Amino acid sequence: MIALSRRGFLLLAALLLLTACREGAPPAAELIIPRGYVATLEVEVDGQRYGFGPFVGYYFRPLDPADLSRVAFICFNERRFYTLDLPENSRLFEGEGVLVRLPDTGYPLPSAGGRIRPVLFDQAPPAWLATRPAPQDEYVHFHSLYNAAGPVPRGYWLRHRAMASFLYDMGGRVGSEGPLYHRVAPGIDHAFAHLIEFDRGPNLEEN
Repeated sequence: MIALSRRGFLLLAALLLLTACREGAPPAAELIIPRGYVATLEVEVDGQRYGFGPFVGYYFRPLDPADLSRVAFICFNERRFYTLDLPENSRLFEGEGVLVRLPDTGYPLPSAGGRIRPVLFDQAPPAWLATRPAPQDEYVHFHSLYNAAGPVPRGYWLRHRAMASFLYDMGGRVGSEGPLYHRVAPGIDHAFAHLIEFDRGPNLEEN
């Protein structure tokens, strides 16, 4: 019999625990990003350049390479970031984004705190909500562009079309009381988080 030192025993135990955890999760799907999709967009509006993204698992493609006012996107479950119900890298959503400018209502853009600062629909100026493209009940999530100074009042209203059924709980990190948590069924996800999010840019830690 081979005797293990205390350190060797601890290393072996950690290895066995890691193996068990991996075996308990479904095998990861192969991550295949379709041609033309990118993690970050550079958007030029009125001579000014802004960034959009990156976000975990999201990839974007302009519908017209010369016009970024409308984009298609795909969302994958990278690192099982959004749900534990499906394997890593599963395709969760496809969708479209429409670029708009939020009108100046005197409501300050939130910028304190982490990278992304959300505003709930019931706290948002009605004029902001009125910028949703038709059909408005499908475009329920806004994410801003950013520049070196932080978030700007331009961004994309996003429509999410689910590709599978799953519990959207940020990989078990949020509970049922939060605006992100919801059950997803294939088709337009009308229950996707009804938020207007202001993004300071990727120089800060994600989410």
